[in-house]
Amino acid sequence: MIAYRQNGDRYIPAQHQPALVLDYACSRELDGDHLLHGTGLRHWNMPSANCVVTPAEYLQLVANVMRALDSPDSSFMLGQQMLPGHYGGLSHALLQAQNLRQALEILCAGHARLCPLLTPRLIEEGGLAVLYWTDSFGAPSQLPALVEMHMTAVTAMCRWLSGERLPWRYCINRSAPAHVEQHEVHLGSDLRFGCHLDAMLIEPAWLDRPWPRGNAMAASVALRSATAEAGELALTPSLLTAMYDYLLENIRLAPTLEGSAAAFGVSPATLKRHLARHGSHFQAELDQVRAHVAMHLFQMRGYDNEAVAHYLGFHDATNFRRSFKRWTGLVPSLLRDALLHS
Repeated sequence: MIAYRQNGDRYIPAQHQPALVLDYACSRELDGDHLLHGTGLRHWNMPSANCVVTPAEYLQLVANVMRALDSPDSSFMLGQQMLPGHYGGLSHALLQAQNLRQALEILCAGHARLCPLLTPRLIEEGGLAVLYWTDSFGAPSQLPALVEMHMTAVTAMCRWLSGERLPWRYCINRSAPAHVEQHEVHLGSDLRFGCHLDAMLIEPAWLDRPWPRGNAMAASVALRSATAEAGELALTPSLLTAMYDYLLENIRLAPTLEGSAAAFGVSPATLKRHLARHGSHFQAELDQVRAHVAMHLFQMRGYDNEAVAHYLGFHDATNFRRSFKRWTGLVPSLLRDALLHS
C-alpha cells in the first residue's frame, strides 16, 4: 500500500521553512498577528521547537506574507535563504555534496523536509538534465511565487557550493510578467515563459563536476544521520506526489481510478474526496502525467506524434493530438517544435 500525507496532516516543523518566512517578514518590518490568520501559529514570534504546522497552514502563511509585502522580489528573496537551510541532517548533507548530481539527488530524496510544498524530480537523457517541479499539496494561486522561490533556492545554493554561476536554462509554466527584472537578477537571462512545465535545464557535463566544498564521506555520514533522525515517516511524500509517481510508473498500463485507489489502500470514492481536498481530481492528475511524459519524449528522445501516441497507449495519432490539445491548449506539433528549437 502506498503511503502518503495530506494537506491537513500536522508534520512540518514550524522552526524550519515557516520560521524562515516569519523572519523575512520581520526583516521587512511586517508585524501583526493578522498575518498569522489560518497558519496554526498563535503569536508573532519565532515558533517553539515542538510546534508543527500542516502544509495548508504553511501555504496560508506564505500567502499572507506575500499579500502583505506586495513586492515583486519577495519570492526570490525568500528563495535566496531557503537552501541548504537549517533542517537537520539533510541540510548538512547538501552542504557536503561533492557535485551537482549529488546535491540534486539529496534534494529530490529529501524533498518532504527540504521543500515540502513543491516536489523536484531529476531526469537525464538525450544530452540534457532536467530538474522539474510539481505541486505537492494543491496551491494553484501560490504556484508562481512557489516556483520562483524554489528555482531561486536551487540556483543560489548551487552557485554558493560550486563557487560559480551554473548555466541553467529556465522553463516557467506561466505567461511572462510585465517586468522580468527580478527573474533576470536572481535566475539569469535564459528564461522561457509560457511553457507547460516548471523546469531547470542544464547540460549533463555539469552534474559530475567536483565542487570545492564537497566531501563524499561527510555527505554519506550526514545522509545516514538524516535518515535516522527523520525516519521514514518524515520523508513520506504528499498525496499528489505519490499519485504522480504511481501514475508515471504505470503510465503505459492505462491507469484507472479504481486501480489507483486499490494501490493507495482506499476506495475510489475516498480517493476522489482526498484529491478534491487538494483541489484536484483523478483525470487532472492523469492528464498532467501524460502531458509531461509526452513533452519528455518529444524533447529528450525526439519522438514524433505517432511514436508518443503509441507509447501512451492511444489507438492512433489523431486521438492523441485531440487529447494533447485538451491537456496543454496546443497541438503537439507546435509544442514539439518549440521544445526542439529551445
